[in-house]
Amino acid sequence: MSEVKEKAQTGKTSKKVVKKSALREWIDAVVFAVIAATLIRWFLIEAFTIPTPSMEKSLLVGDFLFVSKFHYGARTPQTPLQIPLTHQKIWGTDIPSYLDWIKLPLFRFPGLNDVKNNDVVVFNYPPEDNFPTDLKTNYIKRCIGIGGDVIEVKDKQVFINGKAAENPPLMESSYDVQSSGVINERVFKKLDITDIYATSKGYIVQTTPETAKKLKESLEIIKSITPITSEKGVMSEQVFPMADGFDWSIDNFGPLEIPKEGKKIEINKMTLAQYGRVITVYDGNKNAEIKEGKLLMDGKEVKEYTFKQNYYFMMGDNRHNSQDSRIWGFVPEDHILGKGLLVWWSIDPEGGLGEIFSRVRWGRIGLLIK
Repeated sequence: MSEVKEKAQTGKTSKKVVKKSALREWIDAVVFAVIAATLIRWFLIEAFTIPTPSMEKSLLVGDFLFVSKFHYGARTPQTPLQIPLTHQKIWGTDIPSYLDWIKLPLFRFPGLNDVKNNDVVVFNYPPEDNFPTDLKTNYIKRCIGIGGDVIEVKDKQVFINGKAAENPPLMESSYDVQSSGVINERVFKKLDITDIYATSKGYIVQTTPETAKKLKESLEIIKSITPITSEKGVMSEQVFPMADGFDWSIDNFGPLEIPKEGKKIEINKMTLAQYGRVITVYDGNKNAEIKEGKLLMDGKEVKEYTFKQNYYFMMGDNRHNSQDSRIWGFVPEDHILGKGLLVWWSIDPEGGLGEIFSRVRWGRIGLLIK
């Protein structure tokens, strides 16, 4: 029976199977892995590292974290024309990793819960105007207040709606260490004090109250250890909102109400100082501007304003070594990336390659972030 007759009787045609080359199979596997990793990074979990000491001792420089995108709801990308698995720049270069030819509105999928007080949150740094929202530098801080809260700091103690807030258990601040001699570096290292600045009469250190007490008891040459507090008016020109009429400092701040979606405010000199950037930049009002102490929308003066989204107030646990909302203001809801989950790896950045095994902080691996 001929091949043509056999096909006619069976009703089937034979297909020639083309076997992929090893290179083609390798390329397909890489493409699949990149797409899968990109989707996981966008919508489920992303890995971050801690580059600065603003969250010490809760989180340390050299900690690597998993951050949940699904807790607060994943965001869709604003700049889809981007090299996968990059952020701002192509690895090891100053070449932008994205094209801003297409900009999509940010959309957030439903999440498990909303941002709550004391959550450790990763977000895009709001004042960074030279990047699209989703490509601004990633920051990690503790959420101190949510939309509608009134925040105030009195002598370093945070108050939310008039009640003293619970302080992070490992919260650090500055201490003035007066000594009659040089303190050996090993003493600081033994007590895990890493932020140290020598002065003419001693040192300024960043540490917890418990560790400061241990340091005082460990050496006879230490004359005193005194907490440092920024009184009202100290460096107020560098503290939010950096305007006349506000004598706030990082340790004596507020009271300040955090913007909440749907909340209406009266427009005046004081509210424009506090919420002017929220209205003209973060809330998406393209034709809003402040001129001669007045808020103009489409060229017309506005006497009242209603906020379009929720905002948050973030602070670092290392209260005297943190650039946070006390300096640059509120974090808009559309800048929120995710919730810190756990430390999956941690390594001390100090030391050489030959010490890499001893530099690993084994006790922090798998640590839940609180």
